Amino acid sequence: MNFLGLGNNAVVQFKLRTKKGRPTKQVVLNSSKGLVKDLCIFQGNESIAGVIDITPKKRKLEHIGIKIELIGQIEQLHDRGNPYEFTSLVRELAPPGVVTEKTSFPFTFEDVDKEHESYKGISVQLRYFLRLTISSQYGVNTITKEEEFWIQNLNPSLALNHSIKMEVGIEECLHIEFEYDKSKYHLKDVVIGKVYFLLVRIKIKSMELAIVKRETVGSGANMVNNSETLVKFEIMDGAPVRGESIPVRLFLSNSKLTPTYSNVNNQFSVKYYLNLVLLDETDRRYFKQQEIQLFRDAIG
Repeated sequence: MNFLGLGNNAVVQFKLRTKKGRPTKQVVLNSSKGLVKDLCIFQGNESIAGVIDITPKKRKLEHIGIKIELIGQIEQLHDRGNPYEFTSLVRELAPPGVVTEKTSFPFTFEDVDKEHESYKGISVQLRYFLRLTISSQYGVNTITKEEEFWIQNLNPSLALNHSIKMEVGIEECLHIEFEYDKSKYHLKDVVIGKVYFLLVRIKIKSMELAIVKRETVGSGANMVNNSETLVKFEIMDGAPVRGESIPVRLFLSNSKLTPTYSNVNNQFSVKYYLNLVLLDETDRRYFKQQEIQLFRDAIG
């Protein structure tokens, strides 16, 4: 995939080498400007390789060295000026010299720590990018261009994937039992379950099931929590009766989900919950949340 960058004295083009047929990831790079870009996807254990084409805008481009860096960083959006770099490597592409025509510079980064997936959330983002620097004498007209790419990691099917079965209720008024077939799901999976009404002495008019995403950033006094309801489905309309069983079938592929992330570099976590909500005729809400674990079984 090709990416163009325009410097004061040169045109820079990134050509990243990915596996044939692999999809790209559409990412909003700047929401205020409406900047959306398709990024190359790599797995964490793959090399990042490609070619950078540099074309002088004038007759020649004098420099005192050309280098490329691969950087992985976590940026908390309330403190964007202080990103945390957890990976940083550099490759020298050219010694001091002159570029007089379009010139290609191949590069490869092997054995780079990319255990964490790329992520863009409400309060935090984890990003990987390449930074090209064409240095000039005394720092005048130095050219710097960045190109972001996306990391996804596959997880094997998680062991001990037991079903979830819980009872919840209000004493002498409401007693329900809900059951989900699994506690761990891949991102295109289907949640299958049932809700049993064991006791119903209040007038329930509807029931819905929602997927809630909870993002936790920082720790201690600086901890920030954000919850977002990604999708909700009405699974019952009308009053249930004692002994009634309501089937549940929720397709996760309809939601924009990531795997569950736990304490990434001691910076942030992302968890997901199934939120079962009942609404009575006075619009009072009764709900029960259950955490589920999500994992990735395919790239894309």
